[in-house]
Amino acid sequence: MNKTNLIFKEVLEKVEPPKETIKFIEDSLSNFLKEINKKINSLKINAEIFVGGSFAKKTVIKKDAYDVDIFIRFDKKYKDENLSELAKKLLNGVKNISTIHGSRDYYKIQISPDFFLEVIPVLKVKNPKESENITDLSYSHVKYINKKVKTKNILDDIKLAKAFCHANKCYGAESYIGGFSGYSLELLVYHYKGFLKFLKAIVKSKDKLIIDIEKYYRNKNIILMDLNSAKLQSPIILIDPTCKQRNAAAAISEETFAKFKDISEKFLKNPSIKFFEMQKTDLEKIKLNAKKNKFEFVLLECKTDKQEGDVAGSKLLKFYKHLILEIEKYFDVKEKGFNYNHKQSARFFFVVKSKKEMLFSGPFIKDKSNVKKFKSEHKKTFLKSKKLFAKEKIDFDLKKFISKMKLKDKRKIKEMYIEGLEVLD
Repeated sequence: MNKTNLIFKEVLEKVEPPKETIKFIEDSLSNFLKEINKKINSLKINAEIFVGGSFAKKTVIKKDAYDVDIFIRFDKKYKDENLSELAKKLLNGVKNISTIHGSRDYYKIQISPDFFLEVIPVLKVKNPKESENITDLSYSHVKYINKKVKTKNILDDIKLAKAFCHANKCYGAESYIGGFSGYSLELLVYHYKGFLKFLKAIVKSKDKLIIDIEKYYRNKNIILMDLNSAKLQSPIILIDPTCKQRNAAAAISEETFAKFKDISEKFLKNPSIKFFEMQKTDLEKIKLNAKKNKFEFVLLECKTDKQEGDVAGSKLLKFYKHLILEIEKYFDVKEKGFNYNHKQSARFFFVVKSKKEMLFSGPFIKDKSNVKKFKSEHKKTFLKSKKLFAKEKIDFDLKKFISKMKLKDKRKIKEMYIEGLEVLD
């Protein structure tokens, strides 16, 4: 325990944002809020502003770039109006602003190279059932966490959980990550009364974890019956304390959860500060090892024309998974990796070994028309258990395969919103 406590102490010191950074953010935020409140009053719009996210809940950790969520809560009388357009009016004249399209558009403002404001229009609701968008619940989320999480120990443990997930690429509700949202981590650490207890509960879990902090439901079976099927797909069902019909952990994918569980188990067995440090992929080392083992190494860059962020990341990840399936038909994939740059491109790497030859399964011999077709497609065929088969040598490497695929599947690639696929190495 002493070793673990020392690790936690060091991590908390490292993840604490510099005081000058916090001061700059607070000053910038104060100035911005004054200007927006002036606009609200001058335009006579019935709305109020609140700051959300980690800053509001005192759970922010050190990052390369910071963003603060600012929610404009519009009165219910604007229910049938375009809230995004109303917010745009209030932001008229603001510099370095960009629109992020979604179920409800919001706005990103660059204050400095490493600090952004995200201005999100929401509807002011008292009852979660009146919400029209998930962001309408954000006020309730901040209010709930600030009410429940008051001790420094739990706040520190939430920071540890965020640092741990961030370092191991399990942080973020975006579909291309499929990880823990900040809110879900806050709830889980609060529920389990600490970071270590949270990790232990995850490692011990065998079936789907079902958590109802406020005990809205009598038992787990009722939860499974009450929630719609889309909200039950996640390996964790975490009933949102502010809205019992919502799973606050719905974004977590099976793949990310399995990775998180494995890393948690390794940390509990052998605690180390390395688990809180982002491990960069050493491509040169991977390339040298591939050469040593007589495997092929290929680095690709893939581009999409879709909006940067969750949309672009999701399209690029989908294509990456499709590409893996295609490659595995002809090669044994020894190592692979996906790295999204948060813009409109991502890089993939593959270490592969050729299968040398492929076995094709054909029709039964009595299926005359398909037998003729199969024989026309394959030079050499053989019969086994009254069925035709063919073996063909694989006489191309992965780079040639990629080139062929780009031409052969040009239409499909375009349909997947991929604008470019280039071999870098």
